[in-house]
Amino acid sequence: MLVIPAIDLLGGRCVRLLRGEYGSSREYAADPADMARRFRDAGVRWIHVVDLDAARGKGEDNREAIASIRAAVDLHVEVGGGIRSPRDVEALLSMGVDRLVLGTVLARSPETAAAWSARFGSVFLGGLDALDGSVKVSGWTDDAGLRDTDLVRSFRRIGMRGVIYTSIGRDGTLAGPDVAATVAAAEAAGLPTVVSGGVGSFADVEAVSRCGSPLVAGVIVGKALYEGRIDLSALVKAFQTESAPDPAW
Repeated sequence: MLVIPAIDLLGGRCVRLLRGEYGSSREYAADPADMARRFRDAGVRWIHVVDLDAARGKGEDNREAIASIRAAVDLHVEVGGGIRSPRDVEALLSMGVDRLVLGTVLARSPETAAAWSARFGSVFLGGLDALDGSVKVSGWTDDAGLRDTDLVRSFRRIGMRGVIYTSIGRDGTLAGPDVAATVAAAEAAGLPTVVSGGVGSFADVEAVSRCGSPLVAGVIVGKALYEGRIDLSALVKAFQTESAPDPAW
């Protein structure tokens, strides 16, 4: 199972939100590249980056920070948040970003996502952001009018390589991830799926590893790392064995 640390960017700085509420943002580090180096030194293979400004339609404020992360570490980098046009895709891929996480475009225009997959290849992951099973878009500010398991069934056909399932109600709470909802989404999609939202302890990651679904291939850890509740090196040693495959991405 992959252990994937998160870097959420707001105004070029590392922050964490509570349940996706921008007014709750708390800054943890000024230099995203330095944070990426710390994660590298802990032994991770992937870093999950979220452009919070772009997610709510604020443009390209964090592109420089994303480029600095990419330049700082020889790791795989996935980026999500506000990827809404071919220009966005091209800009991020030109930086050397390995995978792009699509959210709003999947819910609102799946045919667009399918066209991008045909044009750019297998570089996309499906970002499924849900609150009590309802899909949220546009930086979690709007309801898409879809259920999570209904939307995710289309991801394989559209060309997604895997799924990032974020439980919005758990995100930033440290109250534990919604493993059951993630397993249901993974089974509906038939794709490797990563748990996101709510991880607050070593035991939470252990619970993900014991969920019983071979499709649950990793876990994203954010706030618990920044607040010193989990030792990232210990997580990697305990759960990310050398033989563990990168989950189709």
